[in-house]
Amino acid sequence: MAPRPVAAVACPSAVDAPPDPAALPSPASPERWSAMLRLRAGDLSLEPWLAAIEAGRLAPEPDLLEALAAHLDGAAVARLLRWWLAQPCGDPALPQRIGRCRDAAVARELRRGLADFPAPAVRAALLPLLGHQRSAADFPLLRQATLEVAPAAVRHAALEGLCVGLGAWPLPALRSTLLALTTDLDPALAAAAVDGLARLPGARASLLQLRSRALDGAVAARLERRLARLPANPLLLLVHGRAGGAIPAEVEALAVELQQRRGAPVLLRALTDGGPLELPRLGAPLGLVPLLLLPGEHVRQDLPRLRQALTAWGPLRSLPFLGSWPAWQRALGQELAHLANTGGWSSASPALLLHHPIGSPLGRRYLDHLEAVTGARSREAAYSSGQSLDSLLSHPGPVLPLALAANRLTEALAPSLGPAADPLLARPLLRQALLEQLEVLP
Repeated sequence: MAPRPVAAVACPSAVDAPPDPAALPSPASPERWSAMLRLRAGDLSLEPWLAAIEAGRLAPEPDLLEALAAHLDGAAVARLLRWWLAQPCGDPALPQRIGRCRDAAVARELRRGLADFPAPAVRAALLPLLGHQRSAADFPLLRQATLEVAPAAVRHAALEGLCVGLGAWPLPALRSTLLALTTDLDPALAAAAVDGLARLPGARASLLQLRSRALDGAVAARLERRLARLPANPLLLLVHGRAGGAIPAEVEALAVELQQRRGAPVLLRALTDGGPLELPRLGAPLGLVPLLLLPGEHVRQDLPRLRQALTAWGPLRSLPFLGSWPAWQRALGQELAHLANTGGWSSASPALLLHHPIGSPLGRRYLDHLEAVTGARSREAAYSSGQSLDSLLSHPGPVLPLALAANRLTEALAPSLGPAADPLLARPLLRQALLEQLEVLP
C-alpha cells in the first residue's frame, strides 16, 4: 500500500516580533520561555527595556538580563550599572551578568562605583569586572585590594580581577603580588594565588620558589599538582672538558643532582670530545646550557657549530653562556665577599679573578664588566709558566680561579694555595647558586 501523503503543517516560529516590556509574561508563566527566545533573537530596541528597568516597572530577572545581553553595548551596560549602584539593596549578581563588556564607558562606571560606594558587597561585585577591562591603569587598585585588610569576599574578588586580566598587568609586580599572597592566612586566597602563578610566563621558576616557604598544607599540595603539570625539559650541559672528552667529576655530580631535582634528563657534552654527537630521542624540546665562563673561541665559534648540529635532533632552546648570566655574576661577587670576610683580607687589597688568556675585544669588555659587578680585578694566568704564577701567589687579597671544574690552572695553584685554588664547583655557595639557577630553567 502506498504511504498516505502527509499534509504540511505550519509551525509557529519562535522568532516573532519581540514582546513589549509591559506585555512580558511573568517568570511563572509558561509563555515566558518563548518570550525570552524572541527577545534574544529579535531586532530589539533597547530603550523601552532600559527605561522600564530604571523606572521600576520591570524587574531585572536573570533570564531577562541573559536575553538582553546580546543587545547590550557599552553605553547600555554603563547605564544599567549606574542604575544598580543607585539601588539601596541591588542584586549583587546583576553586575556579573552584564558587566563583562570591555568598553571605556563601562570601565569609567566601574571605577566610579568603586570610588563612591565603599560597601564590601559593592566592591566584591565590581572588582572582578574591573579586571575584565584589562587596563594596566587599574592594576594598582586591584593589587591594593588583594593585599589590604578587608573582608575575604573583597580580597577574593580583587584576586579574581587580577587573574582574569593576567596579560594586561606589569609582570614583575604581578608576580611579586601573587608570591606574597601564597603565604596568606586565608588558604583559599593563597591557593588561588598559586593557580595564578601557574598561568604566568616562566611559571615553573616562580612555583619552585614556593617550596622553601611555609605554606598551608592544602596550598602546598596544590603547588605540587601545578608543578606536576609543568614538567621540566631535558637539558644538555656543555662543558670544556679535559683531554679526550673526559667530564670532570664535579660536573658529573652536578648533573646527577640536577636530574634528581628537575625530574628530567640532564645530559653532558665536553667540547674536547671529538666523537660524533649522539643523543637519545627525548620527546621534548632540549635546553642547551653552555657552562662556559668567558666569551672566548669556544663561545664564539664552537658553540654556534654545536647549536647547528643539535637542530637535527629536534626543537632546541639554547641559553647564553653561563658567564653572561647576571645571577651568576652576582654569585661570584658574593663568593668573593665571603672569602674576604672569612680570610681576614684587607679591604685595600682587591680580589683577583684568574682566567685563561683571552685576547679578543669582546673578551676584554666582558672582563671589564665582570670587574665592575664583583669589585675584583681580573688577571690572566698562563698556567704553563710557573714564573707568571709566582706573582699571583704573593697577592695580599683573595684569589679566585675562573674554572668551573679542576683544570691545569687549579692544579698548578693547588700546591701553594691549597683550598684557595679550588674550582668553582668545589665551593658550596657557588655550587648551590648554580644548581638553583639550573633547576628553574624551563
